[in-house]
Amino acid sequence: MNEKGHLIKTVAAGSIAEEMEIEPGDRLLYVNEKEIKDVFDYHYAVNDEYLVLLIRKPDGEEWELEIEKEYEEDLGIEFEESLMDSYRSCRNKCMFCFIDQMPPGMRETLYFKDDDARLSFLQGNYITLTNMSEEDINRIIFYKLSPINISIHTTNKELRCEMLNNRFAGEALDKIKKLFDSGITMNGQIVLCKGINDGKELVRSIHDLAAYIPHMQSVSVVPVGLTKYRDNLTHLEKFNKEDALEVLNIIHYWQNTLYNEYGTRFIHASDEWYITAELPIPDADNYEGYLQIENGVGMVRSLMDEFDDYYTTMKGDNRTKTVSMATGILAAPILKTLMAQINQKYPNIQITVYTIVNKFFGEEITVAGLLTGQDIMDQLKEKELGDYLILPDVLLRNGENVLLDDITVDDLKNTLQTEIRIVQSDGKSLINAVVN
Repeated sequence: MNEKGHLIKTVAAGSIAEEMEIEPGDRLLYVNEKEIKDVFDYHYAVNDEYLVLLIRKPDGEEWELEIEKEYEEDLGIEFEESLMDSYRSCRNKCMFCFIDQMPPGMRETLYFKDDDARLSFLQGNYITLTNMSEEDINRIIFYKLSPINISIHTTNKELRCEMLNNRFAGEALDKIKKLFDSGITMNGQIVLCKGINDGKELVRSIHDLAAYIPHMQSVSVVPVGLTKYRDNLTHLEKFNKEDALEVLNIIHYWQNTLYNEYGTRFIHASDEWYITAELPIPDADNYEGYLQIENGVGMVRSLMDEFDDYYTTMKGDNRTKTVSMATGILAAPILKTLMAQINQKYPNIQITVYTIVNKFFGEEITVAGLLTGQDIMDQLKEKELGDYLILPDVLLRNGENVLLDDITVDDLKNTLQTEIRIVQSDGKSLINAVVN
């Protein structure tokens, strides 16, 4: 922050702040004579029934406002900075970092590496703990921020220093013990790199992390994502079918062992492992509430079960239409199977699932969420798309109609000369997008 205090962006109509004539453009300097560091300080401070705010107006005049209110009653203020503080960027140089594998020339925000515990709590981001001071850990404990999502990768301290290219990365793991002792709920993530932290190292990590059950409630294992932009980066190899089978054997062994001892499977494989190994996706019970579905753990099972639940309510008919959908290599076989089910009840709906190869990042990237508008346009511009084209919402920047390469949904519509329908990633929405 270049100027003292926190800039107020909006004031809710009918709120306490509006009643006190606080306006957008004002700055909050103090609450009860205390400087506010970030959003957690603010919400903790304004919970009280009696407050004294120091507000600075744009002309420099300062107002001291006394407020009496109900406990936890909101003031109705939103700030220009959502955290009321600068975002903390990552200090590591991880050998597997996806952002280091991005091509040049993309929008600036895509190159920002966040490693902020506050975003872990607010948005579910994963943090490495390497840039957290003792004060930061104490603040998490004081405010009881849970869950905190932690990028672990390995419990071998020397190996973690090597993988994160940070000499403090090993000792940062000690902070997990302090969070555990204070009852802070955690989730862990292991990005697996072939020949580095798999095999015996994966076994070691699972064994060590199991000591933090139940406060560490789950750990996911995801394969490293490799783009074609890896010049001057650590050489890493893609996992093949045999590798995936070995990883799943380790995970399944520990799931059974830990379930028998603690009543939780704890360690979970992302969906990509099962698809690569050509094994069935586990039942919903295996995912124990889908704690890491945003990390690709159980997403396919959730979609299939939601699809089946809604599909059984559909009576079917002879309506006629032609539709198409596009997705990445990983999800295409699953969607083709689901579309074949729809055809059993709606035989006159012609559905084509187009598999988009990721030319932009490289063909090793197979997830739909990393497809670009240019690849979709290039690979579909000569195709018969029917009445409309269905695309998954994971393609889009959150809350906007823009893809990773800044191509908009309208750009796709104009280039492909067809209606575009964006569908949410659940079974009911998928069926409705096709049938209705």
